[in-house]
Amino acid sequence: MGALPARFRRQRILIVGCGDIGLRVAQRLRGRVQLIALSSTAARVGELRGRGIQPLLGDLDQPDTLRRLAGIATRVLHLAPPSAQGWHDARTQALVAALRRRGAPSALVYGSTSGVYGDCAGAWVSETRNPRADTPRARRRLDAERRIRFLGRSAGVRSSILRIPGIYAADRDGGTPRVRLLKGTPVLRAQDDVYTNHIHANDLARACISALWRGRAQRVYNVNDDSQLKMGDYFDLAADLYGLARPPRVPRSTADHALPLMLLSFMSESRRMDNRRMKLELGLRLCFPTVREGLRDPP
Repeated sequence: MGALPARFRRQRILIVGCGDIGLRVAQRLRGRVQLIALSSTAARVGELRGRGIQPLLGDLDQPDTLRRLAGIATRVLHLAPPSAQGWHDARTQALVAALRRRGAPSALVYGSTSGVYGDCAGAWVSETRNPRADTPRARRRLDAERRIRFLGRSAGVRSSILRIPGIYAADRDGGTPRVRLLKGTPVLRAQDDVYTNHIHANDLARACISALWRGRAQRVYNVNDDSQLKMGDYFDLAADLYGLARPPRVPRSTADHALPLMLLSFMSESRRMDNRRMKLELGLRLCFPTVREGLRDPP
């Protein structure tokens, strides 16, 4: 038998949920592997091809459209958000079923959320802590994690779970506190404030790539930087860096009337995430070790 064509010798990476982070991953891998992205809309075909990505039309909400995923990739990066309703993630369920049909990939990385830990009252949180998802969205993420890990155990797939906190970057849509600062959106006063965790979008993309090759089987990784900031201090730091007024502080008792619902949801949980496993096992050296460096980074 002759030598295999180059397209078969190269790794084939399937990105499911190829949004901002998926595109950053693709940019770093372009020319080194064959890139494939699942897209639910034909409108993105031209954009994906222009970025060196082979588009594959399919919709996680329509399992019958996912048949072509079987055996198509050697490694899979799953960044798609969970289903919008219910207690389980039907999208991940459909993806796992499709990947099982013929030759499961050797590795699968799932981008989950740090929200599966729930409120930890400001305590340090390592990957060994039992999850306690308090919101429907976090429970769907936890359900997805379980499905991914079961696929790993039952089909011999080296599956890795990345628990991701707040993602930021100057070149990301809504990726910095600038707009909220300009609006004068309040934050909690110091005695009521919560610890928050962050990761720069470029460092997250690098973590995804590291996990595809270095992540251990059925392993969970906290993917966050070294910052130890409460949310109000984060906004104060951003204001100082941008030369803007610091946001007003309000007590928790009046926050329900003064703050947006999404911001309130983040202010109901407090934790400090331990990222040592990410550094030791994935070998990730952060380009933006704290938000101070990342917020200064020009778009």
